[in-house]
Amino acid sequence: MQPAENLNQSGPGDQVCGQCGSPMPSEMRFCRSCGNRLGEGPAEYTSTVRFQNVRGGAAGAGTTPFYPSVNAPLIQQSGGSFRKRRRVGFTGMTWLWIVLALFFLTGGVLSALRRNLPGRRNFPAAADNRSYFGVNSFDTVDKGGVTFERVEPADGPADKAGLVGGDIITSFDGQTVRNSNEIMDLLRRTAIGRTVDVVYIRDGISRTTKLTTVSKSEFDRLADIGDRPQGMLGFDTGRTTKINSPDTRTYGLQLDWVRPNGPADLFGIKPGDIIVEFDKVPIRTARELESRVRRAVPRSVVEITLIREGQTLKIPVTMGRN
Repeated sequence: MQPAENLNQSGPGDQVCGQCGSPMPSEMRFCRSCGNRLGEGPAEYTSTVRFQNVRGGAAGAGTTPFYPSVNAPLIQQSGGSFRKRRRVGFTGMTWLWIVLALFFLTGGVLSALRRNLPGRRNFPAAADNRSYFGVNSFDTVDKGGVTFERVEPADGPADKAGLVGGDIITSFDGQTVRNSNEIMDLLRRTAIGRTVDVVYIRDGISRTTKLTTVSKSEFDRLADIGDRPQGMLGFDTGRTTKINSPDTRTYGLQLDWVRPNGPADLFGIKPGDIIVEFDKVPIRTARELESRVRRAVPRSVVEITLIREGQTLKIPVTMGRN
């Protein structure tokens, strides 16, 4: 039996569809508008509903009742017309595109607002537009300033300025440097090829030098050594100790291991020796020594200054090939 809520009476001899609310003659078993089943009984399958004032055949041809086919659409079965209700809304994919469009639009608006904030400095975003210092990277020092592990490339700005790994930069072009972010901001604001004063600390002493910045293309050109042979000394950067002793005024890099039969071993350098200079260049970090060794031409003779048991020694070493 059809549920009661699907069949409502609107008046004597009439009924109302419980699904769409359309009025129906009491003889109807199906709603003319939506096709909802209005009741149960044999007449549902066997009876034919007679429509008032409807004639079959040609106009005025007689009083033969209209018998619609059971396979005919509802619009024909009902003898009338109805308007199909259309559902208004967006699909899931449409909502996705709307959300993405709003996201990018909001991002563009926020970026425009940030660029136009009062007092905001617009720095070049591309790496090619900033000046290069000529070191591997900057690290912030706890007490203020920045340091680095090695100078690179050879003949780069820092190398020509006489800087070495372990130096602490405290001022750049008259501006105090307290951390790595500040030195990078200063490099972005400095014109490429400009010569500036650099104040740095080495072995507890403040010094000043002049440095001329270069572009990224020049930096890459200097760093490209191609297939040039590299020197070899015979030590391990991971088995070294930085020596920074103001009391004894000893500064350098202690070798905790020397490769047997390597150039250093063959020319008398021993574990525990403190290297303070390599080819007259101060050595304060393992990476700086490694960089200087690789620059050396194989089979060339390099003078190494070291401290052994409190005595300063100068040892000429013929470089090997890496």
